[in-house]
Amino acid sequence: MATTLLISDLHLHPGTPEVTDGFLRWLEERACGCEALYILGDFFEAWIGDDLLDLAGADPSGQADLAARVAVALKRLAEDGTALYLMHGNRDFLLGERFAEETGATLLADPSVVELGGERVLLMHGDSLCTRDTAYQAFRAQARHPQWQAQILAMPVAERIALAAQLREQSGEANSGKAEEIMDVTPEEVVKVMADQGVTTLIHGHTHRPAVHRLEVNGRPARRLVLGDWQPGKGWEIRIDGDGEPQLREFALDE
Repeated sequence: MATTLLISDLHLHPGTPEVTDGFLRWLEERACGCEALYILGDFFEAWIGDDLLDLAGADPSGQADLAARVAVALKRLAEDGTALYLMHGNRDFLLGERFAEETGATLLADPSVVELGGERVLLMHGDSLCTRDTAYQAFRAQARHPQWQAQILAMPVAERIALAAQLREQSGEANSGKAEEIMDVTPEEVVKVMADQGVTTLIHGHTHRPAVHRLEVNGRPARRLVLGDWQPGKGWEIRIDGDGEPQLREFALDE
């Protein structure tokens, strides 16, 4: 029976080796042999550009070595027959075609509608659904603009690493003062997007609030599955076996 797996928000970073090691074990033990793996954004805590892969062994931050190690593991999975799909998140929106090529993955647009479990399913990272966070949405529009990205990628690597750290710090400070509901999805936006795409199932990450939500879209029963973020000791996945229902599951990384 064909199996599809979906994950999101691993936030891989040299400072959390337990998550990286757990993910690599998960690839070997859970993802090995599955038909497809979808990674729905924020795979890395930060991504400064695909040329990071050139710095393996020479990057004191450890980010390049981490990226190279993960790329090799993903490539092995792809060569064993698993179709890999990678969507940008709000942390790793500079992931490019070179990383995709070196890992054997296909970059997936946000949003995308794919056939899973015998139905059309909408896949998103989820940050675009948080419309009440107007300050973040303004930054998101800027960060997705090709001209802005080209300017960032033209900077020396050391400056990009420093900029990424600065942006993470600013994001943490800004979020600490925001109401919880502002950082969650806007329910009306969820219904609108699902109606526009003609689907009754949405899968996303970003909010770090894993759950299965029941709702109604155009008078039909619908559902929104939210993937959780990975932490030292535990991870989250959605598994779909054949034409079965998508199952959201928390698991121990040392299983």
